[in-house]
Amino acid sequence: MTQVTIDLISKPPRPGAPHELDAAKLETAIWRYKVGSILNVQEHSYTVENWQQIINQIQDAAAKTRLKIPVLYGLDSIHGADYVTGATLFPQVIATAATWNPELAQRAGEISAFQTRAAGVPWNFYPVLDIGRQPLWPRMWETFGEDVLLATEMGKAYMRGLQGNDIGAKDKVAACLKHYAGYSLPMNGQDRTPAWIDERTLRQYVLPTFEAGVKASVATVMLNSGEINGVPGHANDHLLTEILKQEWGFKGFVVSDWADVKRLHTRDRVADSPKAAVRMAVMAGVDMSMVPMDYSFYDAVLQSIKDGSVPMSRIDHAVRRILLVKFMTGLFENPRPDPAMQARFHQPEFDAANLEAVYESITLLKNGSVLPLAHERKILVTGPTANLWSALNSGWTITWQGDQEDLYPKESRRS
Repeated sequence: MTQVTIDLISKPPRPGAPHELDAAKLETAIWRYKVGSILNVQEHSYTVENWQQIINQIQDAAAKTRLKIPVLYGLDSIHGADYVTGATLFPQVIATAATWNPELAQRAGEISAFQTRAAGVPWNFYPVLDIGRQPLWPRMWETFGEDVLLATEMGKAYMRGLQGNDIGAKDKVAACLKHYAGYSLPMNGQDRTPAWIDERTLRQYVLPTFEAGVKASVATVMLNSGEINGVPGHANDHLLTEILKQEWGFKGFVVSDWADVKRLHTRDRVADSPKAAVRMAVMAGVDMSMVPMDYSFYDAVLQSIKDGSVPMSRIDHAVRRILLVKFMTGLFENPRPDPAMQARFHQPEFDAANLEAVYESITLLKNGSVLPLAHERKILVTGPTANLWSALNSGWTITWQGDQEDLYPKESRRS
């Protein structure tokens, strides 16, 4: 039930050198704290070869434990395998939504899944199915827009591309719907802040995209980092257990967002201690905690079991769901990356699909008597977003904020 970031098990980064895990820290995580999942990158993307080395080392450590349960690694491959060096980078999904073409969304999902799985990573924290209706919200570009029907159909298509008919296939990954639910409608527009949403609005605009994803057999769901009507997303039993698991029959597992279980105590003030925050989240329906920088969740769960504040049946329930997803992704049969996929990582048809998505996403917002252009006319395109890949690609691209221009592939640059 514990998920930690790769930073916790890594050696200090060395400029220009491949990423290296710290064997002693890795053994502590896997052997001592029974960590079930690891996520993220440290600093920036890694090559396919480096990723395969990392995943093999993690699974080697897991294979030496008593039960030999493989570790589930997860990444934010949100418009391509963003954290795998040289991957095909598609338009962000707000642009994909502008194509109105579910087939393109599915193809983007397929290619993202292939290149993510080639790195040995079987879990993608995507798609975002938050509805884009708060113009002040800074993460609008991660959504499929404001229309419920369009977002539903594009989201399902993207998810089909990621998961296919067999999540355990070598070229597929487990999808993750996020951020369940209401994350994109904060009152003040700021990220991770409160929303007030009545039940009718919730049912008509916020929940349908997620329900459709669950009905389409999504493997995992990530939670809202904010709150709805005064109830934090990570303590909302009504949404997590009553609606998601019972009403909709969700079979996969629920994962927290980054450090949000702790925030029930430190920010939301609904729990009077870190241990009480863990108990509250687990009993509300959180199955896995993205802790991610320590092992406090493990310690708190263990203490809660011993004092009876969390029943063992709830732990069994969560672990059963996590193990199911690990079986679905084929980790028990093939926990290690397929070396042969390195040679097929770059394919001309990937670039062709990307170019088609770019062309179809182009949208004319207003024509002030400029179009059609006469052959002899010229247009000056200027400003920082005109020729900076970091501005054009935005977050979750090579780095967390996608802001290191020098890391973008040189061969993709145009004069």
